[in-house]
Parts: sequence; C-alpha cells; structure tokens
Amino acid sequence: MKTPSRRKSAAQVQKRFSGILVHPTSFPSPYGIGDLGEGAYKFIDFLKEAGQSLWQCLPLGPTGYGDSPYQSFSSFAGQPLIISPDKLALMHLLTPKDLEDIPEWDEAAVDYGPAIIYKTALLKKAYGHFKASEDEAMHKAYSTFCRRNKSWLDNYALFMALKDANGGVAWLEWPDAHKYTDAKARRALSRSFADETGYYKFIQFIFFKQWNELKQYAHENGIRIIGDIPIFVSPDSADVWADQQLFQLNEKGYPLAVAGVPPDYFSATGQLWGNPLYDWEAHKASGYAWWIERIKNQLSLVDYLRIDHFRGFEAYWSVPYGRKTAQRGKWVKGPGADLFNAIQAALGNDLPIFAEDLGIITPEVEALRDAFHFPGMKVLQFAFDNVEENNFLPYMYPENCICYTGTHDNDTTVGWYMTASEASRDKVRRYMNCDGGMVARDFIRTAMGSVARYAIFPLQDALGLDSDSRMNTPGTAMGNWSWRYTEEMLTPGLAKDLNELTVLYGRRRRP
Repeated sequence: MKTPSRRKSAAQVQKRFSGILVHPTSFPSPYGIGDLGEGAYKFIDFLKEAGQSLWQCLPLGPTGYGDSPYQSFSSFAGQPLIISPDKLALMHLLTPKDLEDIPEWDEAAVDYGPAIIYKTALLKKAYGHFKASEDEAMHKAYSTFCRRNKSWLDNYALFMALKDANGGVAWLEWPDAHKYTDAKARRALSRSFADETGYYKFIQFIFFKQWNELKQYAHENGIRIIGDIPIFVSPDSADVWADQQLFQLNEKGYPLAVAGVPPDYFSATGQLWGNPLYDWEAHKASGYAWWIERIKNQLSLVDYLRIDHFRGFEAYWSVPYGRKTAQRGKWVKGPGADLFNAIQAALGNDLPIFAEDLGIITPEVEALRDAFHFPGMKVLQFAFDNVEENNFLPYMYPENCICYTGTHDNDTTVGWYMTASEASRDKVRRYMNCDGGMVARDFIRTAMGSVARYAIFPLQDALGLDSDSRMNTPGTAMGNWSWRYTEEMLTPGLAKDLNELTVLYGRRRRP
C-alpha cells in the first residue's frame, strides 16, 4: 500500500504576494508634490515590471497641521493636494495659461507651505472653469457624486467652508453659531456658504474621479491597493464637529479623555496623541453605522485596508484631558468583536482588513485579530533590535501575516543598520548570510523568503536609501512626510532584480 503523498498540489498552495509601500505625495510631479498624474501611472507600470502585486499607501485624507496623513480633516474625504493639474487640463478645467510659470520645486522633498498655496490656487481656478463649463455630462456626474456621498460630503464641505471663514482655526475656537449646529442650522449655513461648500464638493468629485481612474489602471495591470486608516480621528475634523455625540466630549465639545499609549521601553512617559476617544455605547446604539460607513467608503477606494493601532478595539489607553504626559491613564475595554460582527453583517464575512498589531499586544488582542482572520504585522527591523529570540524573526511567523522590512515610521533599512549595535549587525549578517554591503536588498530577500503570505517593503528600501529618505520620525513635529523620489530612480535593472526575487520566492504577480 502506497503512503499518501504529503506534497501539496498547485491548487492547495496558498497564494503569496509582495508589494511596495509609497505614498502618492512621493511620486514625481512638476507641481511641488506627488499627484495622481503621469508619475502615479508610471509607478504602476514599474510595479508590473517588477512582478509585484500590491501597492500600499498611507491614509488618503486631507491633512491639517503637521501635514500628517494620520491627522485628517475627514475620515471620508480625499486629499486635494494630490489632484493632478495635468488631468484637470485634459478635462478643460485648467488652461495652458493656468499652468504657465510653474515654480521651481525641490524634486526630493515636499515643501508643504508653498505647495498648498500653489495647488489651492490651481484648484480654485479649476472650480471657476467648472462653474462656467457647458459640459452637461460632467455636471451630471458631479451631481450624482454629491447625491451618492451626501451622508459625509455635506458636513465635510460645510466644515471646511466654516474653517476658512474663521481663519483656519480649530472648530473649538469658532463662534457658537458655527460650533454647535443641528441639521436645520447646517442647512441654513450651507445656503449662506453655497459657493464655498460647492468648491469643496467639487474638489472631492475630482479627487474620487482621478483616484478611481488610477485604481482601475492598477487593476488592469494586476495590482491591488492596500489603504490605511488610523483608528482614531483628528480632534479638528468634520467627524468630531458633525457627530459630537459619538465621542467622549463635554457639553462644550472638549474631550473628557484622549488617546495615547502608556510608558514602555521606548518612552518613559508614554505617547500622548490627543485624539478624542469614541463613545462606544453611542456607536453601539446606532448599530455602529458611522464605522460601517467609514469602512465601506475606504473599501470603495482600496482593495485591502490596514487599520492603525488595532489593539485599541480590544482595549484603549485613556488619558484624562489636560494631562501633560500619557503616564496617568488607564486601559478601558473597547467594542471588541461586537464592532466587527456588525461590519461583517453589513459588508460581508471576508473583510479585507490588515491589523496593525505592534506595541503592547495581549492574548485578548491576538484572539480578536484571529477570530476574524485579519493578518497581523511583522517588522524585520524589530527582529534584530536585540539578539534575543523574538516573534519578529521569520521562523516564528504564522502564515497569515504581513512581513515588512520596515514601515513609514521606521528608519530606512540602510539607516537602521548604520546606527544599530554591532551585536545587531552581526546577527543580521549571520542570519541573512550576507556582509551587510547591500543590507536593504538582503532584508527584502528575507521578507520575500519568509512564510508570511504578504511581503511589503518601502520604496526607500528597494532603492537602498539611507536615513535622509526617512518618511516619518514618531514624536517629532517637523520635517516629516516630505520624501519624494525622481523618475530616473525606477530603473529597468531594479525592476528586473525585484522580479527575479519575486519569482524565486513564489510571489510573482498574478493577473
């Protein structure tokens, strides 16, 4: 009698994927900041040539103070700064004269202040041309967009119009007539600010149009997109202003408590984020309608969704408002499985969600993640921060996870290696059987070769760049989110090398 073969058939082998992490603001563009124009499409072409199947970006919302994509004016709206002027010109919403005299920009970094002024002026010109246009099809598409997105678009547009009217200050500093509004008051305000709200609705119409065109192009080339959202929302956002009852606020709108994380190895005083906390009882009473709409909206833009600080759904660190540090907080139970059961009931059982499960992770957090089969994250740099055994070493991985060489919050792999201890560097060299001369490539190779279903690496690591190209340094307020690459960096040789690694480790792009 023959012994049954233990070899898996091709149909039984779990599909494996790999891809690159880069935000649209980093794309090449002549307009001071990366956008959804030619540079974005050439990046998709590069992914295809490199054999990749995934593109991961950061949150896509409109950014406020500090330019962080994790502090947005809305959990639903798109980032106006990445709208492509060239594509507006193709729609006859900008003229050749409008695009004359483009300023000289730094190709390697975004200077947000001047870029915001320049791009906003172009968008307002486009809005003027739109209002004067006789293109009936475009106006019909705009009206359809406004109707389908009314649940969040009306509040966002009014919030931004009121913010402009109040000199850009946070909504808690507005006069009471703007700060505390019901549906009737908002309708009256919208009539008073009809042109201003029309502008903000228009740029959202354009953002969603340009983004969905790029998404379709990605799909046609076998690329799927991983999006990203923070668990909490910015205190100065349309979300909090319009739905104050969904957050832990006092009668004047100020937080009763704010989000953060407690003291740990990395910070003796913890991290005080300052985001208002959810009133989960209020969310439960509504059937978690706001969260369902948030996830549904994001999944209309992307194929997978990474949720930052996933552990906050099981329990979150609550710090009384006004404290200077996060030390004197407490853990409070979150909604747990109840929330995701509601989302599943509304959107389907197979939620394409990735769980950012870094930091203080308990068995309860792992159980919540695994109950819904959400892949967790493994960061290779963390595996070698010390020479002890740890769960970030590839031979400790479960299959259902994402292996990152590093994330947007990490130094580049080259930068990390240059500042790591000699013991850490020695372990890298022995573990990866390398000399450290091409350490970023060795990290990518190790991630590719791991059992993890998904392997993701920042574009900076694919390019072998050092700390000067870091995207973000947590805990610092300035100099972040500005890195850009230039078109000539994405060479055919790099695409060929990545493709060969992808084939070698069974992660080749599938149509």
